[in-house]
Amino acid sequence: MTAVPADGPKAGDAKAPPSLLYMVKRLELAVRSRLEELVRPAGITALQYTALTVLERHSGRSAAQLARDSFVTAQSIADLVRALESRDLVRRERNPANRRELLIHLTDAGRELLAGLAEPVRRLEERMIDDVPPHQVDQFRQTLSAAWRALS
Repeated sequence: MTAVPADGPKAGDAKAPPSLLYMVKRLELAVRSRLEELVRPAGITALQYTALTVLERHSGRSAAQLARDSFVTAQSIADLVRALESRDLVRRERNPANRRELLIHLTDAGRELLAGLAEPVRRLEERMIDDVPPHQVDQFRQTLSAAWRALS
């Protein structure tokens, strides 16, 4: 029997737990896969859903802001917005403060689509934390926020 060093297993040890980076990525991929399944019947992708939820909270974003907040590149956001606009889920308007800039707004159809997805998405989130004791859910949220802030 091999003793584990007092300061815990070392990287490369057979018993070492997976890295936090690996675990976060694994969770992200699982969430994205399930989210894709949920939103596909509505005719959108998980990335489009994310952009719509950003606009639901902060309508009137520039393309650059929406790209950052939706975790996509500036190049990808143009196609994404065009696809959403063709379905009347978003609309673009000139920024009164900067006539060269277009601001992206959620439409009523976009709000309706999100309202129809709210319950299944809520259930997905509940499923994700089903085995997390209720008193740890806020702590989990705060920990994820702190980790994000540390890298932002």
